[in-house]
Amino acid sequence: MPVEQVTATSVPADLWFRPRSAGRVIETGTALLYLDADRVLKRHRPAGPPGVPAAAGAAGAAVAEAAEAPAFHGRLARLAACRAEVRLNQPLAPGVYAGVADVVDSRGALCDHAVVMRRLPAGRQLTALVRAGAPLNEQLRHVARAIASFHERCAPAVITSASITSATICAANVSPGIAALPLPAVAGGPNVVGVSAAARGPGESGAERQWREALAAAQALRGTVLDADLVDEIGRLAQAYLAGRRGLLARRDHGGWIRDGHGALRADTVYCLDDGPRILGRPVRGRRAGDVLADIALLAVDLERLGAPEDADTLLRRYREYSGAAHPRSLEHLHLACRALQEAAATYAGDPHQGEQARRLADIAYRHLRRARVRLVLVGGLPGTGKTTLAGRLAAGDEGRVLLRSDLVRAGLTLDGPDDATESYVWPLASETTARTYEQLLAQARRALDDGETVVIDASWSDGRHRAAAARLARDTSAELIELRCVTSPEVAAARLVRRDAAGRPGATPSDQAGATAAVHRAMSSWAEPWPTARVIQTTVPEGEAFHAAERCVV
Repeated sequence: MPVEQVTATSVPADLWFRPRSAGRVIETGTALLYLDADRVLKRHRPAGPPGVPAAAGAAGAAVAEAAEAPAFHGRLARLAACRAEVRLNQPLAPGVYAGVADVVDSRGALCDHAVVMRRLPAGRQLTALVRAGAPLNEQLRHVARAIASFHERCAPAVITSASITSATICAANVSPGIAALPLPAVAGGPNVVGVSAAARGPGESGAERQWREALAAAQALRGTVLDADLVDEIGRLAQAYLAGRRGLLARRDHGGWIRDGHGALRADTVYCLDDGPRILGRPVRGRRAGDVLADIALLAVDLERLGAPEDADTLLRRYREYSGAAHPRSLEHLHLACRALQEAAATYAGDPHQGEQARRLADIAYRHLRRARVRLVLVGGLPGTGKTTLAGRLAAGDEGRVLLRSDLVRAGLTLDGPDDATESYVWPLASETTARTYEQLLAQARRALDDGETVVIDASWSDGRHRAAAARLARDTSAELIELRCVTSPEVAAARLVRRDAAGRPGATPSDQAGATAAVHRAMSSWAEPWPTARVIQTTVPEGEAFHAAERCVV
């Protein structure tokens, strides 16, 4: 007997019209649910309304409906949908989807079909647990592991189209801040299955398509439900990320990360049982193919919507652990923001009374886009001003940043010129050692910025030409340029350099030999060019105070 079938003979159609004493009926936008003590019978909604009265509330329902799922025309279409639902959901909900039963009328004639599910305890639904304030670290660990394992088993989406050309999206009636999304030219680049060429614009990555649609939907709420400035800023931040991360997004699309995932992960679809989670509601139709990060992001956004951002962070941290995925955290925040904006528009479209909920979701989108910003942070100053210590602390904070140090790059260079690389500090500004050091620093920074990483560069930045080159790099990669100049008193700087020099002499490494000395500090201070665009960080104060002042500039 096929897996989609059950041994029970049939169920009477009048259950949905005259529920038994222990049963009740819930009508959703896409299905009719009959609930009794231990099971749920789900009929897909036919094309014409069957006239079954709706029941208030959805408490204890064992399935969450996909809002975009259409009505099914004809009994055979609904039979196919029931079988597909069982097949799609059994892997993530073992023991829940029993199969498909025939529905018969009062004369015993076959009239429909129903998915037969085990009814799960309402109190173990993830939504209920969050609202009850239950500790969820262990449950979320199991949920994250189940989703990561499921994504690993999902085959990458099939490539269908032959090529993509470059284009620019200009959505109708979109405000200037979000109007244009420049797209990469990818010769021979494919679209993924489940997204037709018409649905995806020419040259679009999957993330760009999602953002185009999300911004267009949010535009309908601009200036009414959502603040116009907020919508514009969300569009500006999204555009900056997409424009500067074209290579990263192309690699996600063509590197096996686009998969036929769940497509509708929400807290209502997750039940945390003693023997492991059951994850329901994978839609039969609708868009399931997408980046696996977008799939898990929807559940994380739902947890934030419920007022549990710490639980969302725990879910994502555990998912990274179990999936072993190496992706920049900025990309994670980009998908979280997109999902939140999609949910904001869908929430209000489904119920105009949900304006406050839509605003809350839009705020979540904005916060994640702020965290997704890719930044190029220049930490400069004369030797002994504490720039290396400060740069190290900045790089270690806020989910990790890439740290590049001029001393280490200089030590690795083999150049014709002074035998002692330290002399390049006191040579003229056009020193070949110095020039090549900054070239290497900015080349390494470009690769990291293209990959969505925030970069902190520890160097003196005494030459305005090097700062101008860094500014061009920030513009080219659509990164935010942040300039910090460390200052302290000459006496404090001299004392620091003496301690460093004394500590570095025994067994000094090449990078130590390339470090500054007190003599270099005096020489550099004589020719260092003004840096009016930098924010001054006073490092005479305690180290923690200086760090917090700098971190406020970065975040």
